[in-house]
Amino acid sequence: MIEGRRVLAGEAILSNAAAAEFSRDQAIEKLVREHSRLVYRIAYAVLRLHHDAEDATQETFMRVLRYSPRLAAVADPKTWLARIAWRVAVDRSKRRRHRQEIPLDDPEKPIPEMASSDVSADATLQGSQFEAALEKLITALPEKLRAPLILSALQEMSPREIAATLGINEAAVRSRVFRARQILKEKLEQQGYR
Repeated sequence: MIEGRRVLAGEAILSNAAAAEFSRDQAIEKLVREHSRLVYRIAYAVLRLHHDAEDATQETFMRVLRYSPRLAAVADPKTWLARIAWRVAVDRSKRRRHRQEIPLDDPEKPIPEMASSDVSADATLQGSQFEAALEKLITALPEKLRAPLILSALQEMSPREIAATLGINEAAVRSRVFRARQILKEKLEQQGYR
């Protein structure tokens, strides 16, 4: 009789553990479904290469899996994931700088022929030149200005989320985004864009 109770108690413990693991797996699956695009966009904003951004996205979710027991204590999963994605991408970017790579596609080469559209060729060329100039200027910004700008403008994160992601206060986020935009505006005007 006592042995039967021990078996039932053991099964109850195992079923509770299995249920907890199942709910944790569901929570992780929900995070991936809801925030994988955000994680990829953050990684791409830092790394600027599709394959590196995909790898960083996978690495981010691998870290989430590794720390899944702590998932229940996370107050804001979106900000938590953004912080992890940002750190993973920045770490990958630092490691990439130490490697010498030769890009296959040269940003300076002419734009390939495009299919016909309602937009004139001149407008398309001017738009792509503006985008290239803007991207170079954003890349040239100091890291402390570039990071909040990218998270704000490209990732559409709130100042509170950016502050939590970067570990700075909201006032610093607002100030840095404002300063970055001012610098970009001045530089674009110097280059003839208005």
